Amino acid sequence: MTLVAFFSATGKTRALAERISKILGADLYEIEPQEKYTKADLIWVNPFSRSSKEMKNKSSRPAIKDQPLDLSKYDTIYLGFPIWWYVAPTIVNTFLEKFDFSGKKIIPFATSGGSKMGGTNAGLQVSCPNASLLEGDVLNKMTDEQLADWLKTHC
Repeated sequence: MTLVAFFSATGKTRALAERISKILGADLYEIEPQEKYTKADLIWVNPFSRSSKEMKNKSSRPAIKDQPLDLSKYDTIYLGFPIWWYVAPTIVNTFLEKFDFSGKKIIPFATSGGSKMGGTNAGLQVSCPNASLLEGDVLNKMTDEQLADWLKTHC
């Protein structure tokens, strides 16, 4: 079975994750922060914004809501998030460290205002060392047909 897990601060990644889930017929799981991000928290040019502080501190692990997740029934996890500073937000590491992904295949996908995946996998692999972490892509502005083609090559 397949799971689409995602973190979305503004709704763009949520919309993409929902499309992927529908195309694959996969379950959907939202990584929800304990404290929602405000618009002010996401101002990346402000060095004192919440997101800027978290991303400067690679050991930052923002709290997530305690939602049960039984990973035993999933072999493949598509993991979605926005790109922040050329990597996944550290809240994604919180999620990966909360559950045991041993033996699972994880396929990252992202939304971005212009950045590529950059050093995303290096930043995530430390949080899921016993999983098979594949190279992912930024999937902005894909049609459903293009998205389905991408998913076929990444399953």
